[in-house]
Amino acid sequence: MLSGLGSVEIVSDAIERAIAERGLGPGSRLPTERELVEITGVGRTAVRRALGYMEAEGRLVRQVGRGTFMKPSSGYAPRESDGGLETSPIEIMTVRALFEPEMLPLAVMAATGADFAEMERCLRGGDSASDYLEWEAWDTALHRSLVIATHNSFLIRIGEMIADARTQPVWGGLKHRNSTEERRELYRSDHRAVVKALTERDPAKAQMAMRSHLQHVRSHLLGSDPHGAFPGQAASTDRGRHVDHLHGPGGPHKSD
Repeated sequence: MLSGLGSVEIVSDAIERAIAERGLGPGSRLPTERELVEITGVGRTAVRRALGYMEAEGRLVRQVGRGTFMKPSSGYAPRESDGGLETSPIEIMTVRALFEPEMLPLAVMAATGADFAEMERCLRGGDSASDYLEWEAWDTALHRSLVIATHNSFLIRIGEMIADARTQPVWGGLKHRNSTEERRELYRSDHRAVVKALTERDPAKAQMAMRSHLQHVRSHLLGSDPHGAFPGQAASTDRGRHVDHLHGPGGPHKSD
């Protein structure tokens, strides 16, 4: 029996063939799990995991008691990776620290009910993920949903570049080796805190929650001080100290 990415590719290929042969479009019903088992030759468990992975990627929708459907057209499609981006885990974490907390205030202002529903879908998917690969797919989907909630096409492109970088073997291998159920549960808690702050339309709280989450990820992957400042934070703190030093303990002095 195949599992992991092997089963995902086999099931994905079978679905693509069914789409082409049946002329299916957005929202169309896809083959049942039983049909996919018969078509692909992989076990029922592997098929379910593959479907869960594909659902997290936004390629299909599963509805309990109704079946599996192609994702309805939303006007947004992830950018195809050019496969040419090469970077290191520390560079990825640095860019994420600079980008992800800072775009959240825009998401607070622009997010719609549909955006929040997508975030909740990703949270539920992460809660029910049965293995590392499925968890990673939902993790990526959740972070993508946060960027999409800004409704800023340029920021979304940047978010897709970061998502592309996270598919590199070096990053994926590092994260897989350091993944434990205890750490995934911590990330789930972090994700819920970020989404809660967004739904409460609290930008400062959302940024704080995201920085805390990224500190956890950085500490687990790179072994850095989890209490260390991210890029931008140290400079901001230093500026505050510099202002206090100039004005003294009493704060800024008014001119006479």
